[in-house]
Amino acid sequence: MLNAIRSDIKAIVTIPPYAPFIDEVVAHPAVSGVRLNTVMPTKGALEDLLKRLQDQVGDKELWIDLKCRQLRVKTYGVPPFTEIELTHNISVDTPVTAYFNDGKEQATVLEVDGNRLIMQEGPQRVIGPGESINIPHPSLKIEGYLTTTDQQYIEAGNKLGLTRYMLSFVESQDDVSAFNALVPNAQIVAKIESRKGLNYVQTPGQKEARLMAARGDLYIELKKPHHIINAMENIIAKDPNAIAASRIFSSLTYSLEPSCADIGDVNSLMRMGYKTLMLGDEICQRRESVLSALNLLYEMNQQYKSK
Repeated sequence: MLNAIRSDIKAIVTIPPYAPFIDEVVAHPAVSGVRLNTVMPTKGALEDLLKRLQDQVGDKELWIDLKCRQLRVKTYGVPPFTEIELTHNISVDTPVTAYFNDGKEQATVLEVDGNRLIMQEGPQRVIGPGESINIPHPSLKIEGYLTTTDQQYIEAGNKLGLTRYMLSFVESQDDVSAFNALVPNAQIVAKIESRKGLNYVQTPGQKEARLMAARGDLYIELKKPHHIINAMENIIAKDPNAIAASRIFSSLTYSLEPSCADIGDVNSLMRMGYKTLMLGDEICQRRESVLSALNLLYEMNQQYKSK
């Protein structure tokens, strides 16, 4: 028997900043807000970009997603190469495995020099700026938190009075409290993307943030893949308003016919109690795929509400 879904399931949609279909997405009844992934390329003043998006979003929510301590590639690496430059200085016990392309590729890091990974071998393709890298090892330490780009977005957002931010790889109350000091009256979504982040979720005390189960990185960072189930359940148990994000309707990236597995996955998230889902970068690059995802979510929600 289906669990009763008593309130609408809503979506936050990742919006490419110059997409011609933004207005269509915002008008969709399944959409509660949009997310700007700040790793996407922009032109001109950030204040102008944010003002335009703010006007287009209207009375729905505009979320600025900051990269914080998420590890990303800084410069191009062309194979064969043995060095990858990151956006942060790090330290980690070596040799260690690094994961690329949502965990589909991996390579061995032999040594670390500040923000340089000295590789045994890298993925057999060009590695580009902005790509994320996961090093799920307990010895990993990342220097700093906010990036230069993060700080630029905060400055532009403060000029416009914007307060909604998503913070990547939140791992302690200090991460949230320090951001609150930078943005008055901030509405924060704490993206849980690592085992340290899950420890933060379970730590008693004031969170000052809405939680997000950010499955793109979290799935890779967990010790064993099936641990994602307990992680998702623990996050929604701690925050009934938590958001489930990434790896949602991924099959629509390649085909407008959704996979059975994708439908079952979203059904599982609904049964757990998630009422807001965030669609990731992949399916939001094309009008057809993102609108197909929104239509499917809307119809699933209508079906469950009628039970």
